Amino acid sequence: MTSIVNSEQEDNDDLFEHYKFVASKGQDPLRVDKFLMNFVENATRNKIQQAAKDGHVWVNDAIVKSNYKVKAGDEVKVLFEHPPHEFLLVPENIPLDIVYEDDILLVVNKPAGMVVHPGHGNYSGTLINALIYHFEYLPTNSSERPGLVHRIDKDTSGLLVIAKTETAMAHLAKQFFDKTSEREYIALVWGNVEDDEGTIRGNIGRNPKNRLQMHVFSDGSDGKEAITHYKVLERLGYVTLVSCKLETGRTHQIRVHMKYIGHTLFNDERYGGDKIMKGTTFTKYKQFVENAFKVLPRQALHAKTLGFVHPATGQQMRFDSVIPEDMQTCIEKWRSYAKSGL
Repeated sequence: MTSIVNSEQEDNDDLFEHYKFVASKGQDPLRVDKFLMNFVENATRNKIQQAAKDGHVWVNDAIVKSNYKVKAGDEVKVLFEHPPHEFLLVPENIPLDIVYEDDILLVVNKPAGMVVHPGHGNYSGTLINALIYHFEYLPTNSSERPGLVHRIDKDTSGLLVIAKTETAMAHLAKQFFDKTSEREYIALVWGNVEDDEGTIRGNIGRNPKNRLQMHVFSDGSDGKEAITHYKVLERLGYVTLVSCKLETGRTHQIRVHMKYIGHTLFNDERYGGDKIMKGTTFTKYKQFVENAFKVLPRQALHAKTLGFVHPATGQQMRFDSVIPEDMQTCIEKWRSYAKSGL
């Protein structure tokens, strides 16, 4: 099992541990610089090799060179002379699209392209940077992230609830844990989804061969339970518009589950949806799809509806959001294409 640790200070030379990975049982011998490139997002080989040259790459608590061959079970650490950036939070005056706010919580509509919290490669411009600018105090969750009850991916747009008090944080977190919150997403996926509706069940965990991806472990041998309910909204020829309701909330859940049943999200680069997966070989069709990619330069996923019980009043709250212009334009293009019969 590969694991990650993000803020453990090391005793030696005031170095700070940024990443720790344990190579899986199926790991073939691989140079440590290449191994880390598979697992550290946005890292270049030069940066990793420099860290190794500086003595900041460790395997099984020993400094190694970049040509060290990682084997199954090896514990690999990357250390730097500064604390991880995600713990150096800087308030930034970034506008927020606040859908609802009261004394203990707020609901925001996050635009596509905004990272929810700072992390490797994204140290500013995040939702957290904006929140700590606009609000003097926010409680921290178990990962020390102010206000966050749940997350959505950088290139996914849509609704998030933010806690403003410790009580609200605990109450809302329990609703998400107990699967009583309502979360509906709209997705455009490749292919004609056969069943009008259905449920996808399959444990989700890190892909043992590529840490930047998640993976469905259908036999339950790894990962955590994940359940997605889907319903076809509109069939548009080579793509389908679907509604997905989450029963659980795993990283990349909808993206991974839809790929698992053969319907990768449209223009989902990480999971291969940024290539033509269904359709004809006609040049005009290829041009049409490339234009659709340009209109929607991200995965076609929007967190449209969010529902929960208000921690103070006990009232059932339900919020709905409009599908963003980029995604709506892409859907309209496919709608027109499907009607043309080409």
